Amino acid sequence: MANPKYITDIAKVSELSEQERQELKPITDKFVFRVNDYYLNLIDWNDPEDPIRKLVIPNTGELKEYGRWDASDEATNYAVPGCQHKYRTTALLIVSEVCGSYCRYCFRKRLFRNDVKEAMSDVTPGIEYIAQHPEINNVLLTGGDSLILATRKLRSILEQLRAIEHVKIIRLGSKIPVFNPMRIYEDPELLDLIKEFSTVDQRIYVMAHINHPREITPEAKKGFQALHDAGAIVVNQTPILKGINDDAAVLGELLDRLSWAGVTPYYFFINRPVAGNADFVIPLKRAYQLVEEAKARTSGLGKRVRLSMSHSSGKIEILGIDDGHAYLKYHQSRDNEYGKFMILPCPDEAAWFDDLPGSEAYWKKPEREWEEVDSVNEMSYTG
Repeated sequence: MANPKYITDIAKVSELSEQERQELKPITDKFVFRVNDYYLNLIDWNDPEDPIRKLVIPNTGELKEYGRWDASDEATNYAVPGCQHKYRTTALLIVSEVCGSYCRYCFRKRLFRNDVKEAMSDVTPGIEYIAQHPEINNVLLTGGDSLILATRKLRSILEQLRAIEHVKIIRLGSKIPVFNPMRIYEDPELLDLIKEFSTVDQRIYVMAHINHPREITPEAKKGFQALHDAGAIVVNQTPILKGINDDAAVLGELLDRLSWAGVTPYYFFINRPVAGNADFVIPLKRAYQLVEEAKARTSGLGKRVRLSMSHSSGKIEILGIDDGHAYLKYHQSRDNEYGKFMILPCPDEAAWFDDLPGSEAYWKKPEREWEEVDSVNEMSYTG
């Protein structure tokens, strides 16, 4: 199969009517648009509520005043340019501002503003920082999409990380396995690279972003198999999104099909309150109910998934919501509060940790580690 053709102009999506293209242009003027013909072919264009369509075709709700550009205060986690260090053993390298396509719910929409510069073409400062911090044993390459990088560029980064003895795990954050699986199985150099650097002692994980079971096509499964054969371990994470996968049967099917394909269900996330995301939000109570109903439909393998929020203070796992209360714990913690258990009132409309009365007692607003980074939350929403 030939590499798919990319489209960055909404006017060139022929399946949309002229009226739709005109209505959506103000959104693409504000938020970047990119998709490819392979992924567009997964859409049922006769269904205006098609979930695959909603994932990549802009919606007018993106212009609603809602949320913050950086809802989890990632700007406060930068230790050096391009490198975040929030949790003790994990570092993030922001290696790309480009994705195979741009999910309309993206929690890093800020990266695609012309006036924001967080991804670094030169990762040297981050590599040097990681080398100087032996507590860091795993590194996530993200952005943007790490597998959008040219294989030669990716090799350079992996070689530098593998030269650091204490880095045992390298994670590649990517939606390419479903946006453009051909990029994986038709690139023997990429597969050879993974095979070289994913060993029994130092493994490469691909952190896939698969939101709906219809994305798991024969081509996607071929890509998963190529990654497995190369020695990578593939896991999946997705937010629960209104209009896309907020259905227990859909989530249950996703858990099943991931497990059948050898892709570990890793996280179900609460959608972050990010600027432009108003139409994707569902309440915490509803998200918890959906996940529990989905888990009831799948095997023990599918039940491994955790429901959590990537909050400024850490990954907060939702253990239960019952009788008007949320039962939570810190699965990851910026302030070393690992395992801290919390019981908080949970109003029916609450959609984020900050919406729970009393939550402010359990964390404090973070301060920037690297003062030179701009806080995008101080930038105008309309800019």
